[in-house]
Amino acid sequence: MNAAPAPARNDKSAVVDAAMRVLSENGLPGLSMRRIADELDVQVSALYWHFPNKQALLAAVSARIVGDADATSGSEGIAAADAEVVAARLRDRLLAHRDGAEIVSSSLALGLLSLPAHADLARAGRELGLDDAAAEIAADTVVHYVIGYTFHEQQRLYAAVVGAADASVDLAPGQIDERGGSFDAGLRMIVAGVRATAAVS
Repeated sequence: MNAAPAPARNDKSAVVDAAMRVLSENGLPGLSMRRIADELDVQVSALYWHFPNKQALLAAVSARIVGDADATSGSEGIAAADAEVVAARLRDRLLAHRDGAEIVSSSLALGLLSLPAHADLARAGRELGLDDAAAEIAADTVVHYVIGYTFHEQQRLYAAVVGAADASVDLAPGQIDERGGSFDAGLRMIVAGVRATAAVS
């Protein structure tokens, strides 16, 4: 009797696809290597053919989340006025995935993720007249604002879903704002500060 052929080995993309499904169903706390392996019907050790550790896999998931966070990424230039658009699109990408802000924040903190939106924001800062160092600071500031704001939104929304908090009671203005009103107001303040800095530099 001939043995059944071995199943085809999953590639990196398939592993990330499986991780995205596990993230959607279980959130970041449930995004374990065991669950991802079970999703692919392989042994956990098979995942390490593609990723040396869990942090590397989470970085690949983060890259999938931010994806083309801004459609103009990689262009020769971006109008300075579009900085708010870049930031809003990044927030949309994070909100589209359960615990998106937390997982992306972790990968950024470990230096494992290159964020397309950051490059666009730095380019916008240079177009305003900032030098390279100041443009990088401006981009960092906007990125941290977007991720931090979105992280709080997602934590609050999840708490409301599981009954740990009432999303309609005792929330600071804009804590959960489907229209993004408070987010937009804060972002405008930051961009105004960047413009004012560029004007006197």
